Amino acid sequence: FKVAGIFNTGMFEYDSTLAYVSITEAQHFLGLGDVVTGIQLKVRDVYKTGELARVVDRELGSPYYARDWMQMNKNILFALKTEKSVMFIILTLIVLVAAFGIASTLFMVVMEKTRDIAILKSMGATSRSILRIFVFEGVIIGVLGTAIGVLSGLLIALNLESIVSVVQKVTGFELFSKDIYYLDHFPSQVIPSDVVLISVTAVLISFAATLYPSWAASRMSPAEALRYE
Repeated sequence: FKVAGIFNTGMFEYDSTLAYVSITEAQHFLGLGDVVTGIQLKVRDVYKTGELARVVDRELGSPYYARDWMQMNKNILFALKTEKSVMFIILTLIVLVAAFGIASTLFMVVMEKTRDIAILKSMGATSRSILRIFVFEGVIIGVLGTAIGVLSGLLIALNLESIVSVVQKVTGFELFSKDIYYLDHFPSQVIPSDVVLISVTAVLISFAATLYPSWAASRMSPAEALRYE
């Protein structure tokens, strides 16, 4: 065989094992005669390959069959789907821990502002207004924390390949081996729906964490609060 050119798909598994040759030469080399063992089709919409495979199966019938890329890589796709679900659970747990931090902070603020709360109540402030003050403070903390986290995450995600490259150069260690991950670069994709879902979940959990400390502050009696002042 004479090498006429080299191609690069970005997938190490393909680039290290796949070669394009004349079908006649391949049949002769493998001793197949004029037999063709398979035909590969390229479609415009990769998410409609399952529908197309069913059409091919129905039209050709046995002994022919068609498989789409999802069927051929179902183990990898299942692993990725499971990994995504586990990551969402881990992120939710992290947000819950942060929510406990918000609740603890608000409890400390309530203890420090006991005298101020009593003065406000003695001046006519209602329990509802006190509740709103502390809920608003907790929500502001949650929103600011979420915004900082989202912006940091987007910056990292959009520049992930450069960051990985710098880390590998500094440490001299290959973080993602081609032999293991079958990729010659580190892809990253930002999915807006996931960003929105995680952000909204974080803010709602932060809001929930503010309710009990805020309720405790609103229920505080001015006489009890000022007794030891």
